[in-house]
Amino acid sequence: MLSLTPETEPSADERIAALEAALAATTAERDKLADERAKLRAAYERVLEELTLLHRRLFVAKAERVDTKQIELEFMLKKAELDQLAGAVPGEADHGEDETDPSEDEGTDGDGPKRRKKSKKSSGRRSPESLDHLPETRVVVASDLPEGATVIGEETSTKLGWLRGGPVKLVVVRTKYKVETDAGPLLETAPKPPELLERSLAAPSLLAHIAVDKFADGLPLYRQEERFDRVGLELDRGTMSRWLEDLGATCGATVVESMRKDALEHAFCIATDASGLAVQPMPTADKKRQACRKGHLFVFVADKDHVFFEYTPKETSRAVSRMFRGFSGYVQADAKSVYDVLFTPPDERPPPEDGEEKDLGERREVGCWSHARRKFWEAAIAKDVIAREALFRIARFFDKDASWRGEAPATIKARRDQHLRPEMDAFFAWANAEYAKVQDQRGSLRSAFGYALRQKGALMRVCDDGRLHLDNNRSERALRPLAVGRKNWLFVGSDDHASSAANLLSLIASARLHKLDPELYLRDLIRVLPHWPKSRYLELSPKHWAHTRSRLDTAQLDAELGPLQVPEPPQQ
Repeated sequence: MLSLTPETEPSADERIAALEAALAATTAERDKLADERAKLRAAYERVLEELTLLHRRLFVAKAERVDTKQIELEFMLKKAELDQLAGAVPGEADHGEDETDPSEDEGTDGDGPKRRKKSKKSSGRRSPESLDHLPETRVVVASDLPEGATVIGEETSTKLGWLRGGPVKLVVVRTKYKVETDAGPLLETAPKPPELLERSLAAPSLLAHIAVDKFADGLPLYRQEERFDRVGLELDRGTMSRWLEDLGATCGATVVESMRKDALEHAFCIATDASGLAVQPMPTADKKRQACRKGHLFVFVADKDHVFFEYTPKETSRAVSRMFRGFSGYVQADAKSVYDVLFTPPDERPPPEDGEEKDLGERREVGCWSHARRKFWEAAIAKDVIAREALFRIARFFDKDASWRGEAPATIKARRDQHLRPEMDAFFAWANAEYAKVQDQRGSLRSAFGYALRQKGALMRVCDDGRLHLDNNRSERALRPLAVGRKNWLFVGSDDHASSAANLLSLIASARLHKLDPELYLRDLIRVLPHWPKSRYLELSPKHWAHTRSRLDTAQLDAELGPLQVPEPPQQ
């Protein structure tokens, strides 16, 4: 008979080992879950930050506005520390303590700069004197005077009306005459006056009007066609499109090209930016519909002299290098990689293509503090305190530099070295320390610090010369007419149309830069250009037009066609 023996119970040590193993497994599982929770929490925070930013972009004003009063209160101690670091700026008001209205003091404070005048809020009413420059039409309101009344004066008031303009028919009269020759009488006609667009129906004033309506005011040709129809003129959009293409190509090969060469030879700093442009594809044999392809329009702001645009089908380093070939000086742009080739030594650049000269120009990069600020602004949307401190520090750069605006470049450089450079050095030292805390975390704050630190040399270069700007906003402002027009006329018909559009945009933007009426300037240019010597096209650029126009015969210039006496070249 078998005997049953009870199983041996585990010893105390074995039970302890088993419990420790279970505890270790539970701890590992807890740590794993905690790690996953932390990752999910971080992902949630990133998504919430992106959602907040998208909501801000969609439903709130897009400008990077910051409550300066609140942010100064938040960082009052930091402000005092930075003030001590940079030293007192002559004439600078303490925004946190001095509540004096700057508009009350338009003079200078000691040796300090002039205070900026506070803009006056419009009352919504205009005085009659503001209309004195307009043509006047008098409307006499008759009244039956009662018996025995005596007129002692008048009471006048002013209203604003509108005199509708429209097309004008120009009749060109050419003399026909008879010449007696040995072979008998010969009939002759006076030669046709030279025109920019031969055999075109449009006179200079109409061409300028159509070009400015489209490229300055964003009015597409089909709307212009409808408007002309309302005033009784049948002018189809296809004809206007051909006129603009020929006009832009001719002006581009003459005046705009001279502006470009002058900028590359003499400019101190060229600010540049680019924007996309939809280009209509070439039709295929099977006539199938195709999507528009994307081209790129670059803008170049050469000091205060010229603004010109260039079209390129592809935004590549080689295309950018070709545009800047031969230029030596400062280039202010964003940190896009296509610009990197401009700042490499000449020996390290890609070899030129067949028929091209080697680029020997030496450029220095100038960064844009507005781009750096924009990235911190996006991080600050999610209420990040560190991002708000970055905005506070950068805002001080702009405030200080604005207080020196209008001073001589040497004075601006000296004040930047004394007051701005120490704060910038402190900013990058602080940014290095903060970036070390977040460099392993995904998010907009890491991206903002990374951008600023990578661009440190370019962002600090503004201290090298008083003529340099803290931001690249002037080139972005020059692109606004393109952005507005693109929403209306949507695309261009071909690469040639895009190049012609770039040339007309160049002339309009440069005219605005020099306070010229774009339409009047283009009208005069189209009138003068057929008569002008090829070696003197730069005299017709907006930079020199006021002086050139003063030397022309006013009666000849005002005529749409006919002879034009070209003055002697100006003395150098």
